[in-house]
Amino acid sequence: MGVFGEKVAGLYIERNGGEVLFRGFRAPHGGEVDLVCRSKEMLCFVEVKTRRSLAYGRPVEAVNAAKQRLIIRGAMEWLRRMGDKTKGVSYCYDVVEVLLTEGEPPDVTWLKNVFND
Repeated sequence: MGVFGEKVAGLYIERNGGEVLFRGFRAPHGGEVDLVCRSKEMLCFVEVKTRRSLAYGRPVEAVNAAKQRLIIRGAMEWLRRMGDKTKGVSYCYDVVEVLLTEGEPPDVTWLKNVFND
């Protein structure tokens, strides 16, 4: 379900003016980013949360402080690896919620700048 949700999220971002640069970035010593994207002049580190219902709350609610630290660690490693290419580039942390209800098209919400490092 997670991989499918990430594909749906990537297509949604691209259809809404963004560009997916990398999928599934994993940093050594921990740290992860589902999607690294560009939206206008902003570099976006995106966490994708896919759910079948809202019974346990909105998907974004699962992006707790511990998960945020993993995403930030992954983002910092991505920026370090890109070196001078990212100097002066603004970046943000986004969450894309994907709700998969049987018999319905995916319901996608792109929440921008959800947390800070």
